[in-house]
This record gives sequence, C-alpha cells and structure tokens, in this order.
Amino acid sequence: MKIKDENELYDLAELFKVFGDSTRIRILFALFDEERCVTDIATSLQITQSAISHQLKILKQSKLIKSRRDGKQIYYALADDHVRSIIGQGLEHVEE
Repeated sequence: MKIKDENELYDLAELFKVFGDSTRIRILFALFDEERCVTDIATSLQITQSAISHQLKILKQSKLIKSRRDGKQIYYALADDHVRSIIGQGLEHVEE
C-alpha cells in the first residue's frame, strides 16, 4: 500500500478517533438496520436525548451518518455501506 500524504493520514486518524467512543459505537449499532429519530435512539440505549444529539453531531460531521427531515422529526441512518463494512470488520477483528 502506498504511503499517503500527511493530510490524508491526519484525516484517517481523526476518523478512527470517532470510533473510540463506546456511546458513538452503540449509536452506530442502533442505526445498523434502520433509521431512527433521537427519541428512539435515546430510549433504546437508555441515554439522554441531549447526550445522543451531541454524539449524532460528531457522527454527522465525520460523515458516518446522514439525516432526513420528516415534518418536525429528523431521522438518522448510517451514511453508506462503507460504515457497515468498517463496523463489521472491526467486530470481526475483536471476535478473533
């Protein structure tokens, strides 16, 4: 594999930092099969809505999730299959 420039390596390190928080990992797993609103995520994970919202902001800034508005509700989902793949490979690695 070709060594990337410093900016790409920095961006990659920042991406992996996002995965370093168990609350964010739990949120990603909650979104693995279906989109959900903040209330649903907070209820299923037993975490406050404000804490979920804070973590969703970080995940969205990192382009790991996407959102859509339906009336007053905002629904969140994994951004794409790359995110599923990263999570799946990470889980596979820790289960070995």
